[in-house]
Amino acid sequence: MEKTHAVYSTKTKIVRLIIWLFLAFVAVITIFPVCYVIFGSFKDNKELLVGGSSILPQKWVFDNYVQAWKQANFATYTMNSVFLSLAVMLISLINASMAGYVFARKNFKGKELLYMLFVAFMFINVGSVSLRPLFELAVKLKMNKSLLAVAIISAGGGQATFIFLCRGFVNSVPKELDEAAKMDGCGFFRIYYQIILPMLKPILATIALLSFRQGWNEYILPLVFTMTNDKLRPLTVGVNMLKNAGDGTAAWNIMFAGATISIVPILIVYCCFSRFFMGGLTAGAVKG
Repeated sequence: MEKTHAVYSTKTKIVRLIIWLFLAFVAVITIFPVCYVIFGSFKDNKELLVGGSSILPQKWVFDNYVQAWKQANFATYTMNSVFLSLAVMLISLINASMAGYVFARKNFKGKELLYMLFVAFMFINVGSVSLRPLFELAVKLKMNKSLLAVAIISAGGGQATFIFLCRGFVNSVPKELDEAAKMDGCGFFRIYYQIILPMLKPILATIALLSFRQGWNEYILPLVFTMTNDKLRPLTVGVNMLKNAGDGTAAWNIMFAGATISIVPILIVYCCFSRFFMGGLTAGAVKG
């Protein structure tokens, strides 16, 4: 099969060049901080504090990783991060899929108003202002001594977007399938887990990856909830504590080494599920 070579006008070439330059700029400012942390993890702390024009280490120090692993309880912190991430992911999947199904298929009074409020909260973020009341509520419910409260609060933060995606996806499923299932004796909930849920796999894979990343990168909430119990700290909080590992000075090299170790699991998860993520996000955007 012969390859066809498209002929572009000068104007089109200029536009394409500008787009490529813009994308290259975005890629650089996105990747540079990660590269800086990774290469900085192999530098001596003095070299990091003094700075310099070279991003590459003058002398490669591999002992930073050994010190980071010894000085931080990485085994415990990793298990805490895995628990937190999986809990956020499961809560998000169950809640978003069920709510999206209800909003798409069930008619009840005030449905549109409630859905509009959910969509509005996609653009509203009160941030750290809500930390105090959420923490006091967790104390009153006696949930402040576990990561479960952190998982529930963190999962609630992204539900508006996830419900929006699920509702759009369910709306694209023909209602004739529901009617056929009802004729076979299926109820509302049985239609959800036998008919709708299997068809939501692409968008659920996207939600799973996004919510797992959300739980893995959570910092402020675990920091507040684990101030009195360092055994509950996830990696994001534990790694930040490594900067105080030096003798009177901030040990940025140790912290960078710990940060590099902590991003490896989420990179592995993304590499394994990236194809599901791209397919589900595209499908959710088109069908939503």
